Amino acid sequence: MAGTLTALLGTPGCPTTGATVTRDRAQGRTVVVDAHAREWPFARTTTPPSIPSSPALVVIERLDEAFPEGQGGGVRLVLTQATYQLQRWLDWLALHPAVSVLADLSSASPPLLQEARLRRGPWSRIELVEVAPTPAGAGTPSPLLAAFRQPSPVERYDVCAQTVATSRQPDPAILLALASTCLEVGRLDDAFASLDRARQAAPDWEAVPFELGKAWLRADDTARAAGAFAEAARLMPSFAAAHANLGAALGELERPDEALVALDAAVALDPEGYPVHNSRGACLRDLGRLAEAQASFRRVIELRPAFPFGYYNLGQVLFLQGRFGEARRAYEEGLRNDPARTPWQLARLALACAAVDDAAAATTHAQEALDGVQPDRRPELAAEMREVLDALAAVQGVSSAAIHSVTVLVTDRAGAS
Repeated sequence: MAGTLTALLGTPGCPTTGATVTRDRAQGRTVVVDAHAREWPFARTTTPPSIPSSPALVVIERLDEAFPEGQGGGVRLVLTQATYQLQRWLDWLALHPAVSVLADLSSASPPLLQEARLRRGPWSRIELVEVAPTPAGAGTPSPLLAAFRQPSPVERYDVCAQTVATSRQPDPAILLALASTCLEVGRLDDAFASLDRARQAAPDWEAVPFELGKAWLRADDTARAAGAFAEAARLMPSFAAAHANLGAALGELERPDEALVALDAAVALDPEGYPVHNSRGACLRDLGRLAEAQASFRRVIELRPAFPFGYYNLGQVLFLQGRFGEARRAYEEGLRNDPARTPWQLARLALACAAVDDAAAATTHAQEALDGVQPDRRPELAAEMREVLDALAAVQGVSSAAIHSVTVLVTDRAGAS
């Protein structure tokens, strides 16, 4: 049996009365421990260091303050991500069955509320309760928390660097924050130096190798990144993002069997996470398990209908299965959801149209693809298209009129490059 975590929802911008009411009812039979969420991202320990033997209620006011969202998704510090921090709480509560945690989520941003309501990762094991709001109380954020709420990477770096410089012995979490901001401003060597200091201070903390893996990816060393993500997953087996990143890195290294093991673990921990299903589908496709890959990509579309690459990847699998009409429709739907109208995907739509002998659509999309691609990459795209066209022409039962038209166009444009 494990302890419980309940998140109270209300009107955004206002804390709820729920925490106060529950706290009052708990007096005399429950020990109340306050957990200040705003301190979480920049301190290694977030859960209470000790709990009395009697049943305890941990009250977390303003849970949203633990997850400042100023950073972009590509470099966002793992310590500011709800799926990581809340999983740490759930792991801790698994060892403390007499503890109940009551968290105020009423002031959360729309993206955080969406993540909670979609039941991503640990949210699937957290009860969400709607309660009536009351006026919000004021609070002063720490300089680091304020910096991580801002969209300016330079400001974040300056605040983190100053905090580390003025600390006699910086907390490992602050060193991770500095490393993350170093990546944002292009100071890769400084990021590695800060990560090395964090590793020396906290050798068994899973967040350190996780951030190190992101740095190795930035340095284009996928093998070392995979090793770092594997270490993070070993240190915290319930860390879904570590398994997911490990799987993606192993996929890039063309080690699909190992990648699938990691991605299966990630899906088990985060069954509602569309990026994990997308990576798993790509891995299954690389292994030639096309029916399973198709199921994964359909799950991606179910979870995130506006995600264009769910349709693109589904289209590719359907094309490989010889289901050209369905592939065409998948590519068309992906392009409807893709404002950029990616040239490489336009080219694949052109090939699907050629496979069903729609010469007009095939040449139109092929022309748009070749016009939209960067000139120095046009020969590469043309060669890829020509390879597929030649294979289609050799397939029995595939008409050749549209294939011939597109082949002529591609050959002419490749020569003109």
